[in-house]
Amino acid sequence: MTMQTTGDARRGWFFRPFRLAPLLLGAAAMLVAGLFATMVEAQEPVPRRNVLQRLFGVFVPQRRYYEDPSYYPRQPQPRRIQRRRQQPAEPRQPRQQRQRPRVADTPSPAPVIGKAPDAKKVLVVGDFIAGSLGDGLKVAFETTPGIAIETRTNGSSGLVRSDYFDWPAMLPDYISELKPSVIVISLGANDRQTMRDTNEKFRTDAWKEEYRKRVAALATLARKDKLPVLWVGMPPFQSTAMTADMVTFNGIYREEVEKAGGQFIDIWDGFVDEGGKFVLTGSDINGQQVRLRGADGINLTKAGKRKLAFYVEKDIRKLLGETAATDVPGAEELKDLVVTAPLANEDIVKTQPISLTDPELDGATALLGGGAPLKSTGKSPRDLLIEKGEVVAAPPGRVDDFRLAKPETVISRPLMRN
Repeated sequence: MTMQTTGDARRGWFFRPFRLAPLLLGAAAMLVAGLFATMVEAQEPVPRRNVLQRLFGVFVPQRRYYEDPSYYPRQPQPRRIQRRRQQPAEPRQPRQQRQRPRVADTPSPAPVIGKAPDAKKVLVVGDFIAGSLGDGLKVAFETTPGIAIETRTNGSSGLVRSDYFDWPAMLPDYISELKPSVIVISLGANDRQTMRDTNEKFRTDAWKEEYRKRVAALATLARKDKLPVLWVGMPPFQSTAMTADMVTFNGIYREEVEKAGGQFIDIWDGFVDEGGKFVLTGSDINGQQVRLRGADGINLTKAGKRKLAFYVEKDIRKLLGETAATDVPGAEELKDLVVTAPLANEDIVKTQPISLTDPELDGATALLGGGAPLKSTGKSPRDLLIEKGEVVAAPPGRVDDFRLAKPETVISRPLMRN
């Protein structure tokens, strides 16, 4: 009995896996189905979780891509072209031009005053300093019809290089051509060199003597017809050596020109500071600080030219007199304002002059306080106050009357108790 039971148990153990085969096959089928479903789902795009799903885990069903028609891009629809009926063309209206904003009118320049036919001429000759002087004089006399400025200059000329430009030979031609009333000369800025015709070296005594003779000859030639000659001195320059030479030249010009009967005009102080040193910036003719000299320290600016001409302008006006008077344009339109007919004698009331100390000036016959009797002492209140310290009693009722009132006029008031 025991052996049989044991044998059946062994046989049951052998057939036990076959009993579990259906269960294993079912599990395997379910596993394969799950894998296939996972692969299918992997091909689909994973929908993004919205805010509610991320914060609270709420499930919101979303439509699959194949169920949502908006997932697919829209195909462009063919555009329908609608043909319009042809209508008769209307005449095209001219295009109106757009009006541009009006720009403010710029102030018109000052009218140029023409010179009179009989205007007196001022001849300016010399080097580049004379050219700057001529430009300044033209500005100074631009409103003066009776004076015309004529400039005949050579920037690189002088009295040393007669082979380059000979002023004693050219000056008579200019005088006969223009017939000036005044001659203005300015030379010397280019004469710091050796004389070619005499081979005299610069700054030697022989050179100075020869240069003095040439200055005297040119001044005498300009004064040949007894014309007024104004010789303008040299200004200082930025170079110290050149400035020192200009001081020597100005001394020669002054002596020789005055001997010939001309006038030397010194402009040195207008281009130096209080210490006598060269300046690039200084005051103009109106006292404003401006740039007078160029960056090279030699040439002059527009303001410097005008200041240079300022020293010569007043002498020209003195020499030419009434011709140099500035004519005001449009003065003929003011003729109606001028009283031409004198007043009649009957319209003029003549009165005798009245003195300020006359008692009848204000209608009275005596001065203020004239009727008051004088004291026997004959001293004024001032003398009494200073000498004796006495104060004259003020009249009753005046503000400085400090006398106490009489007892009967004093009003007694009862004392107020708290």
